[in-house]
Amino acid sequence: MAQSAQEVLQMIREQGIKIIDLKFIDMPGIWQHCSFYYDQIDESSFIEGVPFDGSSIRGWKAINESDMAMVPDPSTAWIDPFMEEPTLSMICSIKDPRSGQPYNRCPRVIAQNALNFLNTTGIGDTAFFGPEAEFFLFDSVEYDQTINTGYYQVDSSEGSWNSGRSEPGGNLGYKIRGKQGYFPVAPTDSFQDIRTEMLLTMADCGVPIEKHHHEVATGGQAELGIKFDTLLRSADFLMTYKYVVKNVARRYGKTATFMPKPLFGDNGSGMHTHQSIWKDGQPLFAGNEYANLSKMALYYIGGLLKHAPALLALTNPSTNSYKRLVPGFEAPVNLAYSQGNRSASIRIPLSGNNPKAKRLEFRCPDATCNPYLAFAAMLMAGIDGIKNQIDPGSPLDVDIYELSPDELAKIPSTPASLKEALENLEKDHEFLLTGDVFTKDFIQTWISYKLSNEVLPVSIRPHPYEFSLYYDA
Repeated sequence: MAQSAQEVLQMIREQGIKIIDLKFIDMPGIWQHCSFYYDQIDESSFIEGVPFDGSSIRGWKAINESDMAMVPDPSTAWIDPFMEEPTLSMICSIKDPRSGQPYNRCPRVIAQNALNFLNTTGIGDTAFFGPEAEFFLFDSVEYDQTINTGYYQVDSSEGSWNSGRSEPGGNLGYKIRGKQGYFPVAPTDSFQDIRTEMLLTMADCGVPIEKHHHEVATGGQAELGIKFDTLLRSADFLMTYKYVVKNVARRYGKTATFMPKPLFGDNGSGMHTHQSIWKDGQPLFAGNEYANLSKMALYYIGGLLKHAPALLALTNPSTNSYKRLVPGFEAPVNLAYSQGNRSASIRIPLSGNNPKAKRLEFRCPDATCNPYLAFAAMLMAGIDGIKNQIDPGSPLDVDIYELSPDELAKIPSTPASLKEALENLEKDHEFLLTGDVFTKDFIQTWISYKLSNEVLPVSIRPHPYEFSLYYDA
């Protein structure tokens, strides 16, 4: 993989590449791109950026101040495996060409700001993140919303609902029952080859890979394992992960979704996020406290738990996110920490005696988030916990299903809706503004965008289940 602008330009010359595809992320978290003829990219492009019109990008510039510049990161260069013409892809940060400064609404810039702030605190110099994004593979998806119609329908060849379906050549069975999709072999697991191609394709794109497997739910739920890396690189890798998963699925005539809860009554898709802080090449989360954590790690947990109701507006930013965060589906709905309880929002994984493996796992996030914003926000909450020595309280090492209602009521829980999370972010965001990592303008834009484009439109439309409840009223 190229590491410098000179190496990228040399790769272009040696491989005869004619098309350069520059990708960047919009505010909600979707990749955008523009492809350039190779002679439009030179050494100055990696400093000054490549101009484009940013007026139509969600949450960005107005039409009267639309000039922007994409600044490619040479370390993200890879040959795009889904384009017929050999095409070099690079991920970009956004620059304001008028001021010459990084654009303060660019999520990748905000992530870099968080890393810069960590260095200024003296707490550490590196933040490692390891996301575990789950997804579903469906054969088809149909949905629509009109003045008199509202519906969705997904289908999967391995879905439990298809056990009685007539199929070409006969129904051969091996449909995965609800909540029984974890680790079955073929023929029950029918997506081995697809996941293998996804994993190996990601490796070709520079993503450090580990494993793949079927996940708990029926209907093709899956997870591909990638290695942890620094905050910015892990966010880059996650965007590549989603890009590869969706495009390989399409090659096989299938569709992939990272929507947290596409199926009613079975497990949803989360993105458990492992994280730790290092300094001078040494891990700082290993120690002699609970679960062999350091005091610093416990304070970091304290910051995550204190700010979690606001954090979820960035880590779980869809109305569908809160269909997943309900009791009974291994969902992390309890704002507590534990070394074993998977319903706790923070888990300390078993990591053996190697201090470099010591980390914590924030289990709330899902892959509808913008990873640059989500990782930056989690880091800022953790730093706030360390700086202010926030006590995380006692761990939740009991079976919550055996607790009485009175005992359960004492355990804080995640917000019940995106609206509630946004209200918490409105009240609690000063920790994000420290060091000018996020700006007040960005936070207000985020809240306004989410309320007007997602919360309100969903709230004013009839739901199909309401007909079952109320049509005969």
